[in-house]
Amino acid sequence: MLSIGFVTILVFIVFINASISALGDKVPVTCGSTIKLAHAVSKARLHSHEVAYSRGSQQQSVTGFPSSDDSQSYWVVHGPKEDPCIPGGTFKKGSALRLQHTVTRKWLHSHQFHSPLTQNQEVSAYGSDNESDGGDVWFLEWESKAKVWKQDGKVT
Repeated sequence: MLSIGFVTILVFIVFINASISALGDKVPVTCGSTIKLAHAVSKARLHSHEVAYSRGSQQQSVTGFPSSDDSQSYWVVHGPKEDPCIPGGTFKKGSALRLQHTVTRKWLHSHQFHSPLTQNQEVSAYGSDNESDGGDVWFLEWESKAKVWKQDGKVT
């Protein structure tokens, strides 16, 4: 699990360098929050739907989507399966978390496959409410001095 976690954090930094898109005045993102992640430069939203990659893992695809009003770009924030977070609890730097796609109920996932489109490391959606593994765990980092993850805060 540690090697998967290490690989996963690299993908989070490279692929998702994101801003939280949500209403509110920089209130904390909490356990159970429904969020959208937007790429800091392109503003594309982290998006998934029931279409599998044709190569690589052949799991559900995850891409960047340009529209901000897309219903397939919502994710629910959870703690790791073996250490669930408390609903409403905040996340500090370095926190382990999982993101569950609201429509398909699959987890944002990473592993050793290359993306069929970019040849970078593939990110997919995998599992179900009751099926999750170490490839679904992401580690939260940001550059600001904020003590907890906040809406509209850039995470890396």
